[in-house]
Order: sequence, then structure tokens, then C-alpha cells
Amino acid sequence: MQAILGILFHSLGGASSGSWYMPYNLVKKWRWEVYWIVGGLFSWLIMPFIAVLITTPGWQGIISAADPSVVRTTYILGVLWGIGGLTYGLGIRYLGMSLGNSVLLGITSLVGSLGLPILRDIGSLSEVLPAGESLSDMLATPSGRVVLFGIFVLMIGIVLCGKAGLMKDKGLLGHKEGVNTEFKLTKGLIIAGISGVLSAFFSFGIDAGKQMGEAVREIAVTNHFPFVSDGTYLFENNIIFLVILWGGLTTNLVWSLALILKNKTGGDFVDASSPLLKNYLFCALAGTTWFLQFFFYGMGETKIGNGASSWILHMSTIILTANFWGFYRKEWAGVSSKTRSTIFLGIGLILLSIIIMGIAKSDFLN
Repeated sequence: MQAILGILFHSLGGASSGSWYMPYNLVKKWRWEVYWIVGGLFSWLIMPFIAVLITTPGWQGIISAADPSVVRTTYILGVLWGIGGLTYGLGIRYLGMSLGNSVLLGITSLVGSLGLPILRDIGSLSEVLPAGESLSDMLATPSGRVVLFGIFVLMIGIVLCGKAGLMKDKGLLGHKEGVNTEFKLTKGLIIAGISGVLSAFFSFGIDAGKQMGEAVREIAVTNHFPFVSDGTYLFENNIIFLVILWGGLTTNLVWSLALILKNKTGGDFVDASSPLLKNYLFCALAGTTWFLQFFFYGMGETKIGNGASSWILHMSTIILTANFWGFYRKEWAGVSSKTRSTIFLGIGLILLSIIIMGIAKSDFLN
């Protein structure tokens, strides 16, 4: 039952993450840096604060009492993740929803799920890394081996999605790129590679901030909070997200303000010729939807844990949702039947990887 709940929560988070960029397409007459930072304030500041305020009584004391190195490391990882999140939007801009998310999230899936387990097996680094499962630990258990197989299946699916994107690019060469008039394959792939690696640092930040989450859990269990089950508190990770997202806010705020000053686009915030109210509402919707991905991720993590399985479940459902929106926006219109079959096969394998992760975390293997 815990595995089923975990998959459900991760699916909700993935659906939120795969959908959050859509409201930005409805913003009119605002430059990228303007709507990015308006939406970002909801993603990285307003919504995380509201979530902690509602679910984590005494959160200020918990952060103050935590080891300063824990808070500092969590924040720094958030800053690095923020660079990945910043370039994420550019990757989607140049590659489109389907191909962009497939390539970018494929790299993030691999680095975020296996990066720390591999590093934990390196003796010189094991003492400075947050506690958790190593690659050798995963190989030693049936559930761990099934998780690794699920990662393998996911990566094949992602490669096929990427191949379909290349086939689409070749097939539509010389034609208008559907709704994505800014399609630039080489530039998009370079940006997606950088973003994919750095975006995985969010997973590392969750591990680094576990001391704060454990403090919340202890308070919740001791005081018999609602949503406490099997010694875990459903919202114990929100305080970790708050600190990580402070780092993300720092990166994105500095970059966006620099672009606004450089491009002299600050007037967009009050430009009466644009639909101001609608623009602010769509940005708020995008930012809130973005935050919900990790709000639900945190809930799923309490049921499954923050190992490779949680990260892969999250990434898989993001890719599925993003591809759904890609089809909805007709990004695959006009492609050959072979290209369409390739993208469908890739999506099918991604879906299969979710099923494999569910089996890995089921009572059957544990």
C-alpha cells in the first residue's frame, strides 16, 4: 500500500512538473526574463513559505537548531540546482516540450538516481556525503537490482524519445517548426546537457537536508500530528525544500535582474498595453504548479524514500506528461509514421519503468 501511495504522489508531482511551463505560453508582450522571475517568486519563495507555514509549526527554530553546515550545504546545492533550473527553461525554449524534456530529464534521471550511490562507493568521499544507499548496496538486494533494471529501461525509452526528436528535425528540415519557431537543435542539446546535470542537485539537496526533515518528523510523531504514519510525517520534507529553494531563488533572481537591466525590460511589469492582470495570473499559476511537483515529491518520498526509485518515478511521470503536452501542442504534427512509432515506443518504455519501480518497492521484493 505504501508503494502504491508513493507512486500516486510521485505521479501527481510529475504531472505538475510536466505541465508547469504551459501557462507561460499564454503570457503576452512580456520578455522571457520578466515572466520567468514573476513565476519564479511563486515557485521558490511564496509557495514554499506557505507550505512550511501550514505544515511545519516552529520551522524557524528547527532551521536555527540544525547544524550550520547542513543548512549551508543544502542552500549551496540549491544555488547549483538553480542554475540547472534557469537553463531548463532555455532548453525547452529551443527544443520544444517533448524533445527538450526527454533529453534534459534523461540526464537528470541518470545523475540524480545514481550519482550519490556511485560516489558513496568511493572511499575518499563517503565520509562527506549524506548517509544513504550506495551502488553496491543496491546490487546486493533484489529490490535494488530491480530499481537498476528500471533505470536501464527508462534510459532506453529516453534515448528513443531523443532519436524521435532527431528524426523529426531531419524530416521537417526546411519547413517551419510547427508552434516552436525558435527550434535550435545543437544549441538546445548543449543547454539541456548542462541543465540536466545541475538539475539533479535537487535530489542531492534533499539528502543533505535530512537532519531538518528528521527534526520535523520527531516533532510530528511526538505530538501526534495528522498525516503521521509508520513513523513518518507526510510533509516532513517541506522544510528541506524551503532551504533548497532559497538557493534556487538566489541564482534566478540575480540572473533575471541582470537581464532586465541589460535589456531594459523592467517596463514590462507595468506596461498597460499588455494584459497585465492575466500575465500575473498565468505566471502565478505556472510558479505554483511548478512548486507542486516537489510538494508531492516530498509526500511520495515519505512512502518510498529518496533513493533512486523516488527520483526515477518522479522523472518518468514528468517525461510522460511533457510528451502529452508536446502532442497537444502539435509538436509532432507532420512527422513520418516511423518517427511517430519511435516516440510511442520510447513513451511506452518510460511507462514500463514506472511499473518496474512499483514492483521494486512492493512487499513482494521487500
